[in-house]
Amino acid sequence: MSTFTITPLENGLANVEGFFCGAANVGMRTNPANSGPCDAAGDVAFIRSEVPCDIAAVFTSNTFQAAPIKHYQRYPRDFQTDFVLINAKNANAMTGEKGIEDIDTIMSTLKHTYPATNPVMSSTGVIGYRLPVDKICSAFDTFDLNAKNSDETARAIMTTDSFKKELSYRVTLENGDTFTIAAICKGAGMINPAMATMLCFITTDANIPKNDMDVLLHEGAEHSFNRISVDGDTSTNDTVMLLANRKSGCYDKEAFSTVLQKIMFELAMMILKDGEGANKLVTFNVKGAVTEEEARKASTALSNSLLVKTALFGEDPNWGRIASTIGASGITCDEAKLTIHYDDLLIYSDAFRELDKEREEKAYTIMKQEQFTVTCDIGLGEASYTSYGCDLSYEYVKINAEYRT
Repeated sequence: MSTFTITPLENGLANVEGFFCGAANVGMRTNPANSGPCDAAGDVAFIRSEVPCDIAAVFTSNTFQAAPIKHYQRYPRDFQTDFVLINAKNANAMTGEKGIEDIDTIMSTLKHTYPATNPVMSSTGVIGYRLPVDKICSAFDTFDLNAKNSDETARAIMTTDSFKKELSYRVTLENGDTFTIAAICKGAGMINPAMATMLCFITTDANIPKNDMDVLLHEGAEHSFNRISVDGDTSTNDTVMLLANRKSGCYDKEAFSTVLQKIMFELAMMILKDGEGANKLVTFNVKGAVTEEEARKASTALSNSLLVKTALFGEDPNWGRIASTIGASGITCDEAKLTIHYDDLLIYSDAFRELDKEREEKAYTIMKQEQFTVTCDIGLGEASYTSYGCDLSYEYVKINAEYRT
């Protein structure tokens, strides 16, 4: 077992040796001084490495993948890059071959300013519109390519986010060697446990092998972004990228895996807490299922259920919505074997099918908390699965009804 220490750092991506980042406003975010709680001024951002670095990525499971994802997939397997360009306000999704051609034009223009190696692009925003190519290209005249402004970069990629999302940790190994992992992320709506609707960019100076990057990134996504749900919708643009330039010269797989999963899970919880109009973060722990797949089906059904979400918002300890969702999920279950707990409070079992006044009052108290756990024991096996969800509020409807305005 490896011995290592983890130190949290401020200023996100700025801590990773050999990486630079920044942003500019090119007029897509038309009122940057009044663009939300974070006053996100930028609408085009970059992440640059001093040297070409390996890149691993996980993308949306939506069949209609956006043009930036298709553009990325046209590079040869195991290609290296030194430049990521990110824009807000326009998803460049459902734009056909023209959307990919627009990226080629943008990247060709970039190379007149900076000799980028296999530059990649990521986009977020409204679906169905082609990119404003000239506006995006105008950013290249204003970027400070030697900047280390993680705050500016994290804010520039936001859409309906109410706060920026960035993290950084330094890992110190037993022999004193260190490496750093940092990340920025955006996401608040269209969040579904099949990759959340989000962009996440992780940088590291660890000397990590490419095969480990691929494996550990997929494992990290499975235990974080693939387990959260705000509204059960899956976007066309979901992207998680890990970039490694190996500048530190050191690496420990166990330490790296631990910290990568920590960062991804903490970012996933930030997304969930920032769920459009959300007030509560709820853990749905399903155990005692016949198989892990059945536990997963039941758990994600609970985190996606609109009726469950509205009960959470109303702070209504209606265990019937929990039980009904499990029964409708298609798993093997038996109402006589099922138990349901809110935190440590038994809310349903074969012996206690009706809530007495005392237990109902205790349930109300639990549901008023910002975070709590719903545990459902199917009582038929040993398999378990945990997913994470939030409530669904009036504000969610307002935000998404007015999304294009």
